[in-house]
This record gives sequence, C-alpha cells and structure tokens, in this order.
Amino acid sequence: MPHTQDPNQNHLLAALLDAEFDRLSPHLQSIPLRLGDVLCESGGTLDYVVFPTTAIISLHYLLENGSSSEIAGVGNEGMLGVALFMGGGSTPSRAVIQTGGFGYRLPVRILMEEFNRAGPVMRLLLRYTQALLTHMSQTSVCNRHHTVEQQLCRWLLLTLDRLKSNELTMTQELISNMLGVRREGVTEAAGRLQARGHISYRRGHITVIDRAGLEQHVCECYGVVKKEFGRLLSDVRNRQPVPVASRLA
Repeated sequence: MPHTQDPNQNHLLAALLDAEFDRLSPHLQSIPLRLGDVLCESGGTLDYVVFPTTAIISLHYLLENGSSSEIAGVGNEGMLGVALFMGGGSTPSRAVIQTGGFGYRLPVRILMEEFNRAGPVMRLLLRYTQALLTHMSQTSVCNRHHTVEQQLCRWLLLTLDRLKSNELTMTQELISNMLGVRREGVTEAAGRLQARGHISYRRGHITVIDRAGLEQHVCECYGVVKKEFGRLLSDVRNRQPVPVASRLA
C-alpha cells in the first residue's frame, strides 16, 4: 500500500499562498528519506532542495580528523538547501537522515525562479534562514557551555517537536556523533534521565515518558530556538489537503 503524503505536512510549503503553491506543486516529488542516507557532503552541490514531512535531516560540520558535530536539524518546519539561494553554489555541511520518513524534493532551478520573483516565497525563505541561523548559533553556544545532559534534553525535545511519536530510533553512538561528545557521556546522561523516569532507553530505541521532566532540565537554548521559529514563521497556515497524485501528474 503506497504511503500517503501531503505537501502541507511541511510548514514552509503549507505557508505558501495559493498562487505560489500552484506554480511549485507540479514539480514537487514525494521521496523516501531513509535513516543514515547522506543527501550531500560538505562542499557538494544539490540538484534538488528537500522539504521533509515525516523525516528529519541532520546537518553536520566535519573536521579534518573525521570527527563531526551536528549544527542544526531540519524537519517538517524547514528545508534543505538554503545555501543555494543565499548565493553559495555549494552546501557548507554534510546532510544525513537522522530519522527516516518522507519528504518532497523540488528542482533547484524551479525554486530559484520563484525566489527571484522577489515575492512572498523569497520573504518566507529568508525568514526561515534567519531562524535556522539562530538554531545553529544556539547549538554552538549550547555545546560549549552546557552539560551533556542538558544538550541531550535539548536534542530530544527538538526531535519530538518534529515527530508525531514519542519513540525515537537512535543509537547512543549516533547521538554522540550528533552532539560531538564521547559515547560514555551520552550513556551517563541517558542513564540519569532514565533514572528520573523521563525516558526509557533500550538498544537503539528511546521512548520519552515524561516530556515535562525534560523541559524542566533542559537549558534555555531549546526555548530560544523554538521561540524564534514561532516568531518568524507565525503565519504558517494549513491549506486544505491536496491529493498528491493530481498535483504531481
């Protein structure tokens, strides 16, 4: 049975006016985004921008020694490919699927044609870019000044905000790569959260039991990021569901 998707599951696509959406929708293609897949490498180019609906993309900066750290996540609130309309011909970070699901891809050429109209799409994408920059800046500050436990709480809450489930498929090794910390640090932090009854962890799976408890222990970085996205994208609206088959025929 095919997986039913609606472009309006992505907040940016849902925020478009009807005229702009009607120009873009014939070019939108629903695609699976599988856990661990690399969509682009640092310095690479994109032929398509990606609007996640049920998947989450993790943006990583890589060092010469091979180590990496997540600088931001992209879920149904955003898109992959902002560097392209900001004047860069390549992506500055690696993009890897953190949580498998689905999304929509759109040819870069089509997006740039709409962006260069200097209308509502340009203004929406620039506001999203500002929110994403806040996300990146706050992640950098958080990784430098807050405990691994606080970072883990922030990461879990931001992930939950992008999912309909309180269950995450995620190994401690992958989380340690996301946060740029040693695996032992993640093990200890997850153990403390589990001991308090906030989460349940078993091999490769995390279930959030007490979200309010995580919110009590998280640093201010989570609230800053959430508030900025809410402020800049406050006009997101839900369009009536559009049958994908008819839109993409």
